[in-house]
Amino acid sequence: MEGKDKYNVDAAQPFLSHLVELRDRLLRAVLAVLVIFVCLFPFANTIYTSLAGPLQAALPAGSSMVAIDVASPFLTPFKLAMVLSIFLAVPVILHQLWSFVAPGLYKHERRLALPVLVSSTALFYIGMAFAYFVVFPLVFGFMASTTPDGVTMMTDINRYLDFVLTLFFAFGVAFEVPIATFVLVAMGITTPENLVNKRPYVIVGAFVIGMLLTPPDVVSQVLLALPMWLLFELGLLFSRLLVKRRREAEARESANAGAAVGAGAMGLSANDDLLADPERWRPMTDEEMEAELDAMEVEAQPGTKVPKDDDKPKT
Repeated sequence: MEGKDKYNVDAAQPFLSHLVELRDRLLRAVLAVLVIFVCLFPFANTIYTSLAGPLQAALPAGSSMVAIDVASPFLTPFKLAMVLSIFLAVPVILHQLWSFVAPGLYKHERRLALPVLVSSTALFYIGMAFAYFVVFPLVFGFMASTTPDGVTMMTDINRYLDFVLTLFFAFGVAFEVPIATFVLVAMGITTPENLVNKRPYVIVGAFVIGMLLTPPDVVSQVLLALPMWLLFELGLLFSRLLVKRRREAEARESANAGAAVGAGAMGLSANDDLLADPERWRPMTDEEMEAELDAMEVEAQPGTKVPKDDDKPKT
């Protein structure tokens, strides 16, 4: 019983240490978010004004945004500063997650996971920038131009924030398409050839996703669907390069395996220095060949004792 109790205690120690490390990682991530929020909150109103710039530029003369709820002038910039703090702290959050998970991964998994994390974060930010600088001016300009006569376009600041955050998230996730494509091929779930055959379904799916994630207008739907399609083609290109590199590595391994089999047939072991360094292999010279043949003839004669190293006189 004492040995069993000791085994349970030893098994519980690593689990508790992992929980303590996970707690520390989460606290560091939360602390990073809070530090960024404290720095941004004094400028919350200015940040919201910059965020509302695309809409205000599209509003007719004499129109402005409104705050329907009593606490909206304070809570809406506060909410924006908090969400922006989380977005800006994503590299720190991913770093803490990576530091917790990396020790349990194999070497080849670490080589694949780290570039995926970095590239996915960069693509998410690029998607948000694309939404702000390209999509917002076109969408708000389209909405302002379709406003009926006699209707004044006055948008609530809280609803506007929810609207743009939805678009930010939609375009950020949409720009992760090449990463998803690359990971699916890298894990062996699919192949580039299968993805090429399913390209028509991918294009239709991109427009369906654009319809569901964007406002009910054709402009935003097309502006989300087209980048998703192009990014799918980019992921397909990188997937083909990955498969090509794998096939080249398999070909080299097959060649090395064939060399090992040939060396075994010649009586060399797998750990022989000549096998470890194939460049040292060379054909025998004429003198070495004649000496080898003479030794074989002497050994073949009956009653002839071939001198061995042990029979040589010791000095």
